[in-house]
Parts: sequence; C-alpha cells; structure tokens
Amino acid sequence: RLMPELPKFDDEDLKSYGDEEEELALSPPAALMSILATQELLLENILECIPVGEFAVIQPLSDEFCLVLGYLLTWKLTLAFFKAASSQLRVLYSQYLRRTKSLNKLLYHLFRLMPENPVFSGPTSEVPNKDMKTFFTEELHLDVK
Repeated sequence: RLMPELPKFDDEDLKSYGDEEEELALSPPAALMSILATQELLLENILECIPVGEFAVIQPLSDEFCLVLGYLLTWKLTLAFFKAASSQLRVLYSQYLRRTKSLNKLLYHLFRLMPENPVFSGPTSEVPNKDMKTFFTEELHLDVK
C-alpha cells in the first residue's frame, strides 16, 4: 500500500536535477535497493552452477524457496513503485537499475528459475490434456497465512 505513495517525494525534488552533462540516475528507495542487492548475492550463490536455459528445481518451503520468494516479492514492490512514478522519474530510476545491472540479474535469475513446463498443478475439475492449464493462463493467488 505504501509503495505507490513514495514516488511523490522524489517528484518534488525532480526540479533540482537540472541540465547537467552527465547521465542522471536516481535510486529507488535505499532500503528496498539494499535488500535487493543482498538478495541478488544470495540468489547468485544458489543458482551459480545452473546455466541460463536450464532450470533450477527449488523445493517448496526450503530455505532456498524462501530466499527466491523474498527476491521475487522485492521485485514486485519495486515494480509497484515504478508504476506509481511519473515518466520523468521512471527514466532516472531505470538509469540507476541499468548502472547496478539489477534488471540484467533479474532476467538471468528468472530464466534459471522458470520451469521447463509451466503446467499449473492447482485444483482442477477438468479432464487432463484438455485445455491444459499453465501458469500463464491461470491467475495465481499468493495468500500468506
């Protein structure tokens, strides 16, 4: 609920970023980016032996699962923050992500975490093989209990 409200504070300071010759960058919230940097290192250690194109099998409710889930939820917060920002701020934030290579790391991690066959294994009442449900066709509910 808080993330969409945060860009307003940077929007007020946007005028102070005048016409300078160097390419400007503005960090999304520092607390969020420090957590993301820590999670990137941990995830890189988990996925270092898996090349892009192959997929990692992460067991549910394991320590690795919790780290991956935390990393993806941090990116969800970051994207909610971006969505609420003005287009001028998005440019500055994206420059920061480009410099830190965070977006590149996200893509590398996603391509190693994405299952080869994203079949949805949730409750179904339909006959198997008829309109097979995948994670791309079904809405996923992540309710924390």
